[in-house]
Amino acid sequence: MKKFIFKYSFFIALFISFAGEVNAQCDTIATICNQNFTREYLSDGQDYRALLFDDQTAEFHLTLYGQSTYRFAACSGRTSGNLIFRVYDKDRNDIFNSSEHENAPYWDFNVTSTLDVIVEGNLNLDEVESGCAVLLVGFKP
Repeated sequence: MKKFIFKYSFFIALFISFAGEVNAQCDTIATICNQNFTREYLSDGQDYRALLFDDQTAEFHLTLYGQSTYRFAACSGRTSGNLIFRVYDKDRNDIFNSSEHENAPYWDFNVTSTLDVIVEGNLNLDEVESGCAVLLVGFKP
């Protein structure tokens, strides 16, 4: 019984350690990604994050309000171009695909009327095999 408890405790400690490392990695990437914002953009207050492996997809649902300009910054890793992001409307009609723009790490969107969107992120598998995907959203007040 002591052997079982020791093994169980060891795996719990290992998992907590790994979770702490992942969170620290995501914090670092969010800090790097934040450099894509200028003072004219205010954060929406959210950090959208997902840990991705291979060809997994992160999916985030957002509401963009009309008569606003938004900036999406999508990052994974310490260099630009590691995260490919796509923006769809609620019916999954394509609005934007960063791979069509040299994997731009950020893009500005002028929204004329309120719009529910889905943002998907995938790792650029030519650059990385796993990592934390971070999406930051800002708007001009």
